[in-house]
Amino acid sequence: MSEVRLSVEPRTEFGKGAARRTRRAGKIPAVLYGHGTDPRHLSLPALEFARVVRENGSNAVLTLDIDNSAELALTKTIVVHPLRNYIEHVDLLVVKRGEKITVDVPLVITGDPRSGSLVTVNMDTVQIEVDALHIPEQFEVSIAGAGPGTMVTAAQIELPSGAVLVTDPEALVVAVNESPSESAMESDVDAAGAGVVEDKPEAE
Repeated sequence: MSEVRLSVEPRTEFGKGAARRTRRAGKIPAVLYGHGTDPRHLSLPALEFARVVRENGSNAVLTLDIDNSAELALTKTIVVHPLRNYIEHVDLLVVKRGEKITVDVPLVITGDPRSGSLVTVNMDTVQIEVDALHIPEQFEVSIAGAGPGTMVTAAQIELPSGAVLVTDPEALVVAVNESPSESAMESDVDAAGAGVVEDKPEAE
């Protein structure tokens, strides 16, 4: 993943009212912390940061321009408003070149299995330890042409050089099973209704 440069400003006002004013100005309240440094309160340009996340994913590594100095940071947490779908707050983690960090990387299932198969996805991310400047944007897991009985575990995901899998290697990522027949599904429905006895009014 490539580095992205972003100009940010120190934030001197705090609290909900200050955060609202920051967002009304087209910026996002953020906190930068890590490596034993005191937390630094910042304002990120909202449109530029949203574009970075859209193009580089939630594990984007940023070069922050703050008061004529540069700081390398990992996007750690993004809080999105549950109804209005805008970014409310961002937590950033200070990182150093050559440092290894632990991150969750998204999984993308690609391809179509054989006809008559049912796909069950058990995981949407895997955790790895990797160089801070070489975080994969995602891992693709292909099930193209896979038949019933196919299982893909975390250990089968191809990692970049130098990366170490933190997730349990035996954890099941995706399974391809035989799709149930129409008669089997009808049987399940009948069985689900079996044994139900209608309540009768008690005799007085």
